[in-house]
Amino acid sequence: MEHLRHAAVAGRFYPADRAILLEELASYLSPAEAAEEALGCIAPHAGYIYSGPVAGAVYAHIKVPRRCIVLCPNHTGRGRPLAIMSDGAWQTPLGPVPIDCELAKTLAEQFPPLREDSEAHRGEHAIEVQLPFLLKRSPQLTFVPIAVGTGNFETLEKLGKALAEVLKAQNEPVLIVASSDMNHYESDRITRVKDHRAIQRILNLDPRGLYEVVTQEDISMCGFGPAIAMLTASKQLGAVSASLVKYATSGDVSGDREMVVGYAGVVVR
Repeated sequence: MEHLRHAAVAGRFYPADRAILLEELASYLSPAEAAEEALGCIAPHAGYIYSGPVAGAVYAHIKVPRRCIVLCPNHTGRGRPLAIMSDGAWQTPLGPVPIDCELAKTLAEQFPPLREDSEAHRGEHAIEVQLPFLLKRSPQLTFVPIAVGTGNFETLEKLGKALAEVLKAQNEPVLIVASSDMNHYESDRITRVKDHRAIQRILNLDPRGLYEVVTQEDISMCGFGPAIAMLTASKQLGAVSASLVKYATSGDVSGDREMVVGYAGVVVR
């Protein structure tokens, strides 16, 4: 298959060995929940040892459809501000995951600021770490990767509205995944306070409120852009509620409470 994007962080963020990865995924996704359909979700993207239990709780709570849109922040700074890939596949230890070419091209036509750009995705980990979870829950998975390198609220809102317009025209469900960690590299105590201020805006389905609290209160939530786009789209698609399924910090694993990263798992229905 042409345009095969090779895994960039297998063996570092998560196991590169298929059998070991499947065993880890099973532990994070257990116990199985009474999975329900969802419009969107927020799942963290750190190394699985830290964020795997939170991501697993999200994916255990929802039915993962065949088609997904996965939005992530651009940690590398490479490429265009809104970077989409619309053909090929992404390699994982569980096999290649095809890009949903039709859906990707429709999105790019609906919202021209989305530009074809594989460079923004080449070394970016935040979508890649979601794929094993998604693939485990939906073996026929196809997806659209979008890296978000802008923090401009109006642009993010327009992106969300464009996502909703395209998804309204689909004849099957499409899940919108926002890949994001929460506050970075402050104490556990400060991080929990900051994170729950941001989480409250998310639970209120308040994209503008999330933008304001993150920018005004110095909350280093790397994927606030993807979250704003996901929330905007979900509201346009009729979302009525959001629930926090799990929260943790890296200190829960490392024991270091002086400098942590927060992880929130949220489901939007």
